[in-house]
Amino acid sequence: MPSVPHPAMVDRTVTADRLPLRRRLLPVIALLLLAPWAAECSWGGFAIDDFLPVLIILGPMYGGAAILIRETARHLGASWPTIVLLAAAFGVLQAGLVDQSLFNPGFLDDTQYADTRAAAEATLVPGLEFSLRQAFDYVGNHIVLTICAPIVLIESFLGADRRLRPWLGRPGLVVVGVIYLLGSLLIFSDSSGRKDFLASPRQLAFAAALVLALITVALLPRWRHPRPRPAQTTGTARRRSRVPHPLWVVVVVVLARLGTDLTPGWPGMAIALALAAAVGGLIAYWSSRNGWGQRHLLAAGTASLVSAAAFAYLVPPYSPASPAAALAGDIAVTIITVALVGGAWWRLRRASPSVHVGAS
Repeated sequence: MPSVPHPAMVDRTVTADRLPLRRRLLPVIALLLLAPWAAECSWGGFAIDDFLPVLIILGPMYGGAAILIRETARHLGASWPTIVLLAAAFGVLQAGLVDQSLFNPGFLDDTQYADTRAAAEATLVPGLEFSLRQAFDYVGNHIVLTICAPIVLIESFLGADRRLRPWLGRPGLVVVGVIYLLGSLLIFSDSSGRKDFLASPRQLAFAAALVLALITVALLPRWRHPRPRPAQTTGTARRRSRVPHPLWVVVVVVLARLGTDLTPGWPGMAIALALAAAVGGLIAYWSSRNGWGQRHLLAAGTASLVSAAAFAYLVPPYSPASPAAALAGDIAVTIITVALVGGAWWRLRRASPSVHVGAS
């Protein structure tokens, strides 16, 4: 007897095919532009006159990856753990194989962050010669800023009927895949991208193996469909299983992010990893309780973006810029972040009561 596709898969595929091309392309273009901005501009990495070049040069790579990850998860009907794991795979791929910043000790020497080299070398991993501190920062920022925050923002602007469904069919995915590959090749081959550095075969093999392992885990069947919540039969049980207000989700994420920089060296890394694991576990627990919805996902996904924008005033851009240009960039970051997060929150408030989506 022939196998029957899962109803959710059929529903998502059919809906994606029936939507007008314009409606499917608008969120795709938005994600293509938002991903590079969130990754490189939202925390003050560039002055305002560099915003447009960042979108043009890095959009195909960062935006293409965000689209491919989001579409892969939604075509599979997978939940948010799949997106997070695929985002981690992209972070390792980007930092380990494309620009190879993970293994290049002098990657930031020509920027205003050259003085961070000593702190990074305090957590070198023996045998592979990369900084665990830099790996945590690079990959972590790709997870939360490049991939997760842009996806949850764009999906929050959409109606509940489109939020978890694919935007593109196979031809569109092929086009985006080519765009991503060309964008990555541009960075790999450009002198200002990889900076004429080439990691050792051992380092490249380690990065490639880690990318494949993360992708394999991300595509496990257990992440395909959220587990149904157990029915609550009493008022007391319902109260005990409620999730906190989304604001508390923001507070937890921001405090954990601040705590990752408490102390340098290996003790600091132990604290950072423990905090990341604790927050991830707490959010996974909350997402399995009654009341978890898109507002909580928006809070969890954009808390780091809001935190990054708030601290943009305290960090310099990569390249020296005039005080006016740097300040204008920081103000622009604040305005854009407030508009995006506030607009998404307003959109959800206006929408019909949110469907509880669990960790999906």
